[in-house]
Amino acid sequence: MPTLFILIPFIGIVLLNLFYSEKLKRFAFWISTLVAIIQMFLSVAIIFQISKNLLSRIEINYFVSFSIDFYCAVVLFTIGLISFISLLVRKYSTSNDIFNFSNLILIIIIGMNGVVMVADIFSLYVFLEVTAAASFILIAKSKELTSLGGSFKYLLMSGIATILILTGIGILFMTFGSLSYSALSSGLSSIKTTPLQLVIAFVFLIAGLSIKSGLVPFHMWVPDAYSFAGSAVSVLLAGIVTKAGGVYAILRLMKDVFINISIVHDVFAFIAIISIVTGALLALGQTDFKRMLAYSSISQVGYIIIGAACATPLGLLGAFLHFFNHATFKSLLFVNSAAVEMQTGTRNLDKLQGLATKMKITGGTSAVGFLSTAGIPPLSGFWSKVIIIVALWQVGYYSYAVIALLASILTLAYFLILQRKVFFGKPTADTENIKEANIGISISALLLAIIIIAAGIGFPFVLIFLRLKGLF
Repeated sequence: MPTLFILIPFIGIVLLNLFYSEKLKRFAFWISTLVAIIQMFLSVAIIFQISKNLLSRIEINYFVSFSIDFYCAVVLFTIGLISFISLLVRKYSTSNDIFNFSNLILIIIIGMNGVVMVADIFSLYVFLEVTAAASFILIAKSKELTSLGGSFKYLLMSGIATILILTGIGILFMTFGSLSYSALSSGLSSIKTTPLQLVIAFVFLIAGLSIKSGLVPFHMWVPDAYSFAGSAVSVLLAGIVTKAGGVYAILRLMKDVFINISIVHDVFAFIAIISIVTGALLALGQTDFKRMLAYSSISQVGYIIIGAACATPLGLLGAFLHFFNHATFKSLLFVNSAAVEMQTGTRNLDKLQGLATKMKITGGTSAVGFLSTAGIPPLSGFWSKVIIIVALWQVGYYSYAVIALLASILTLAYFLILQRKVFFGKPTADTENIKEANIGISISALLLAIIIIAAGIGFPFVLIFLRLKGLF
């Protein structure tokens, strides 16, 4: 089954290009959408098998070792879901060049799936670069000066990250003679005093992966890449690419490789708490809808990393849960941004007012998205934040727990500003004749909002199930 997550999108690419014709070109959207839906079904099948105690982990070895456990399956489902939403947004916002968009999104799916499933750090790097390379092109595809600038900044920062990560990997290989997660974990656990070369390797890997994840102070590329990209690309980047192409790598390495290396966890915890606060403060002063969401993403990614930095089953549960929650509520908010921009022609918060009466679906789902982001019960974001804060308190990160809790108030503050400026009040002359977004955008927003609400209401039952399975 693991190979299907690579093989199916690859078959989609072959069908679109090897048998290229104008007639087949019209089916590009449907082929890529089918791939995303199949991925969701395969992921659910794995989760179902785990829930029935039919297996705990799927492993397979070809040229590359692949492994899927419960957390991997959830992330694979998330990749399929957000890719599907991004395709819908692209189809119903602009159908121009849907063929190339579909090809690139299939390449990105292959890259992200590989990152999730591999069991050695060099293969992880390879799939990270596959994901990044296709993302550069997607950002720049609008061929506008701003999007080209955002893509170039992403390319430049990613190039620096590549050098750092490869150097760190090289040092690990020279030290242990293997790059598999299990061998590295065993080798690191047997070392009583960390030698200088390993300290250097840790520094390079932390810096490189922090760049890929958009953590402070390596976040400079995030606002431009998110805000200057097309609507569908912004959904994809913020919803899953940055997390699968950076954040997940950190989660997996802390879970499977650096589990006993406390200094790595402490450094990531410090970077994460700085990201939580800085992202929230910078979001407060934004007047551009998408740019505010970009800084919010930096803050929310910090919650994911700091949960994993606890190095406890509860912390990892909170981290992976917030990974899923952030993918859904941030994708929803970027879909809402696309709806507002399509209908009004602007993302400037100071020029928007009273849209709730004109765009009821967008206004309602936006409220669901930002309340979940702020951690308001009973929505899904509440549960993941509570678990992360409890995990921080249990391991002695008391100050971090308090800061993470207070940062949620900042999150609520800047989203209340957004909601007030965009949706409250009386419509202006410019927004008097505005109508709701088209059916594709509205369905995307409603689907994500339903998932957020259902995940929040149903989470206590999920928590009981996870407890019974011994996942925390």
